[in-house]
Amino acid sequence: MADRDSGSPLDVSDTIVAVATAPGRGALAIVRLSGARAHEIARVALDRWPDAPRRSVVSTLHDASGAEVDQVVVTRYDAPASYTGEDAVELVTHGGSVAPTTVTAALVAQGARLAAPGEFTRRAVLNGKMDVLQAEATADLVDARSRAAQTVALRQLDGGLSRRVIELRSQLIELEALIAYDIDFPEEDDGPIAPARITAAAQRAMAALDQLLATSRTGELVRHGALVVLAGAPNVGKSSLFNALLGEARAIVTNIPGTTRDAIEAVIDTTGVPLRIVDTAGLREATDVVERLGVEVSGSYVARAAVVLACADDVESMRAVGTSLFGRTSAAVIAVRTKADLVPVSAAELESAKAAVNARAAIAVSAERGDGLHELVELIQAFVAGGEAIADLDAPILTQERHRFAIAAARRETAEFFERWQHGDVPAPVAAVHLHDGVAALEELIGAVDVEHVLDEVFRRFCVGK
Repeated sequence: MADRDSGSPLDVSDTIVAVATAPGRGALAIVRLSGARAHEIARVALDRWPDAPRRSVVSTLHDASGAEVDQVVVTRYDAPASYTGEDAVELVTHGGSVAPTTVTAALVAQGARLAAPGEFTRRAVLNGKMDVLQAEATADLVDARSRAAQTVALRQLDGGLSRRVIELRSQLIELEALIAYDIDFPEEDDGPIAPARITAAAQRAMAALDQLLATSRTGELVRHGALVVLAGAPNVGKSSLFNALLGEARAIVTNIPGTTRDAIEAVIDTTGVPLRIVDTAGLREATDVVERLGVEVSGSYVARAAVVLACADDVESMRAVGTSLFGRTSAAVIAVRTKADLVPVSAAELESAKAAVNARAAIAVSAERGDGLHELVELIQAFVAGGEAIADLDAPILTQERHRFAIAAARRETAEFFERWQHGDVPAPVAAVHLHDGVAALEELIGAVDVEHVLDEVFRRFCVGK
């Protein structure tokens, strides 16, 4: 067995086992077993065994002493028709913590070893069941906190981004082949390759890389949500608005306590990209250490926001929040007059509020009655888009910095080739080296080269059992 603490590679000849479901109280749990001895190990521990692959039977699992551990549903998978591409077994056990743990222990006693995080999916990559981009999509699907994130992950798992990267790789290889032909066969009957043909091919490749690179902003928004910060003095209705916005969205994905007692985040699902709404402590002069920490956190959120909701319940408090925001943010600001159910807000007052905080829009809302909430969400979405079209979520999208870095590297190398080739300041074979490096960047992205290094980076964030 490999020493995982030393950083040495995992032994792919081992048969591995892990609980694949989240810990905690539940009706059922799943234990997964994969490797060359998966069937042998399971059959020793079980009193019934499926007579064909992808068949399930109810069985009793025993430990090494013969004591009954649990009643389970056993499904058998034969290589290569399994998730990992190896012989595999899935056991549906009773839930909770004891049943799946003791079942796992019984299988370890028969010769399996505990799987490392992401090791099942890692084996799927090594056995050609999926590429690295699809493996990342598997983790993204598990971690998805919105329908947008789920949609993008499913498309990537289906190979959409992989196919696009392979197409781009083919374009660069074809361009490299044109240069090679021009170098090796300059006296062919058809003559050397026309410069216009090489120019057109290079420009097409750069445009295609630019198009994919432009999706990285959408990918970031889909993964993390657009940061929307409620700013204003205490007791102007920020928390009521925060709760009302979550109710309006009708799909709270998760609540995340902030780093202080006075900042709370929630990610909400919308028809576009998810919105990461933050209710802050307020911007004000702090009177004690704890309060000052809360205000500092509020300022940090405001500085990073995509949209700031400047909340106030009267003219004076709106002017005060305008003063507090000055110089703190470059985000789009929406002036929000809260508590509109208590005091009607005129059009002139909204214009005054807009000017007070240098806002791009102003709106009156009532958290109590729900007035203006739908319109406010629509305004937020419009400003998140920033006047730019959000990439089609069904199209290939770059969702991680690793993706953006690789595509940017391929684009940079292609541009460097084109500039060198156009100016003729180096021989064509030397200029073509940049194309080779661009191809290498794309191959690393899908795991075609330096696979162990890439896999170590990808699977370090996986959960055990996946």
